[in-house]
Amino acid sequence: MDTSRRTKIVATAGPATDDPAVLVEMIRAGVNVVRLNASHGTREDLRRRMSLVREAAASADRTVGVLLDLGGPKIRIECFVGGRIQLAEGQPFTLDTAMDPKAGTAHAVGVAYENLPRDVSPGDTLLLSDGQIVFDVERVHGTRIECRVRLGGELSDRKGLNRQGGGISAPALSDKDRDDILLAAEEKVDYVAVSFARDAADIEQARSLVRRAGGTAHIVAKIERHEAIANLAGIVGAADVIMVARGDLAVEMGYAELTGLQKTIIHQSRARNRVVITATQMMESMIQSPVPTRAEVSDVANAVMDGTDAVMLSAESATGRYPVKAVQAMAQVIGGAEKYQLAHSRTRHRVDGSFHGTEEAIAMAVMYTANHLKVRAIVALTESGATPLWMSRIRSDIPIYAFTRHEETRRRVTLYRGVYPVVYDVTGPQSVETLYNSIFARLLELSLVRRGDLVILTKGELSGVEGGTNSMQILQVA
Repeated sequence: MDTSRRTKIVATAGPATDDPAVLVEMIRAGVNVVRLNASHGTREDLRRRMSLVREAAASADRTVGVLLDLGGPKIRIECFVGGRIQLAEGQPFTLDTAMDPKAGTAHAVGVAYENLPRDVSPGDTLLLSDGQIVFDVERVHGTRIECRVRLGGELSDRKGLNRQGGGISAPALSDKDRDDILLAAEEKVDYVAVSFARDAADIEQARSLVRRAGGTAHIVAKIERHEAIANLAGIVGAADVIMVARGDLAVEMGYAELTGLQKTIIHQSRARNRVVITATQMMESMIQSPVPTRAEVSDVANAVMDGTDAVMLSAESATGRYPVKAVQAMAQVIGGAEKYQLAHSRTRHRVDGSFHGTEEAIAMAVMYTANHLKVRAIVALTESGATPLWMSRIRSDIPIYAFTRHEETRRRVTLYRGVYPVVYDVTGPQSVETLYNSIFARLLELSLVRRGDLVILTKGELSGVEGGTNSMQILQVA
């Protein structure tokens, strides 16, 4: 088990990872969670890739989580007759929701969202292809939105479209998303990500649909709408995980604000004991290049030093030429950044205010002790993974081992910064001495400690009961 890196890596599966040998190599290189993008491919593709991930994890002898990223209400243009056009600055161009989806020309193209004419007005700015193309809306008439090109260039089929400043009324969950949630429940996916969430109600709706379908996935809120920033506190409170989805967020909010927004979202999420993923274009050049740019290295390192739980690869791993090298490069950058962060590993996290329960109080006591005592490891006997999560919110260079009998919990904690899953069944009658000796044996078997090391153990008075952690012990490995 590699515990040298605390920040986790999420990698997107796609055509570049369909070779099982490549996926195994990526997992061995450091992938902790695999993301499946429901915006691309069929249900059969998603099922096949979920199966590939689980087979590859077994082959690599690693625990790997699965995140299903719902497509959401991504507003896209339709297709051009020739697949792409060239737009010049100042030329008129029309978006038409009633146009034949395959009949786009250099003068007009269809839009896959029929309510767009109701959501925009003359004077609005529309951004396409992640802001590389900019339109000024001049007139809205029926199904037609007549624009003028402010920033031109090449525009190709099915590119995304945003209104600067937000305001698109499309609901966060589409009919396809609802179908994909059923798939997530059937396949026992660990995380479901809600794209373009506007407020806490969107997150609660997704959670309700997952639970109704029999799923136990935790809910990821992707922050990428203008409205999400206005409602950030509510979304953070409702979600289990927050994703800083920097692509559409930058388009809606403006690139200049992106870095400050990223730091704010990470800080507020950690303060509320939520998990955070930083995503989009982290090593974009590695889609074509075997090495990252220096700017990309700094970008990943800064996210790590801001306290993100995980950094994410998108097209770099899904369709790029060097998926394994991208994972290796990201792991190396994380390791380099964490070396400099260790000098500042003690924080004042949650020293003010009241705790919300026994588990949080125990977690805080453990991490305070660990930061002031020479402890080799922290062992949490856990059913749900809640106590390791509380602990991981506090910076410390001491690894936290989630000892659990539940495979679902082991997969879930793969996303938590500094937490590592260990197979262990705590149930059944046994003396305290037998329990301690079996824990020591497991740690020694995995080469995680040496005899004589100090470890901190957290557990509940009643073994196998979720939410029952109520004690901590400082033990010496015998």
